[in-house]
Amino acid sequence: MKHLERFEPYAYAALRIISGLLFSCHGMQKVLGLFTNHARPEMWSQIWIGGVIELSAGLLIAFGLFTRAAAFLASGMMAVAYIQFHWKGALDEQFLPIVNDGELSVVYCFLFLLFFFRGAGSVSIDHHIT
Repeated sequence: MKHLERFEPYAYAALRIISGLLFSCHGMQKVLGLFTNHARPEMWSQIWIGGVIELSAGLLIAFGLFTRAAAFLASGMMAVAYIQFHWKGALDEQFLPIVNDGELSVVYCFLFLLFFFRGAGSVSIDHHIT
């Protein structure tokens, strides 16, 4: 498996780019009304601000620009999303992401936490400007 290590920077970049773009799509739904049949939330509402964070942080993560800051913000937002909109403080089985449909929030939270600690990697704008 040693021969696969040379592809690690590209696999990490693919993970960062794809997850950032997918995250930004959630923001595009809320802010721009794309990819959804739902009405856009009211401007400056908590949901709309979350959409702005998803859109901007997702694109920054995908491009690998200011990745640590964007990932930290996105990770925290996903923690809040899980607690506020999925868990809702219940002290029963509703705490479990599989029960409250919060798996995506939890995965994004920890994935962005990884990006925060590890940085953008060698295939990124951050790598070329530092």
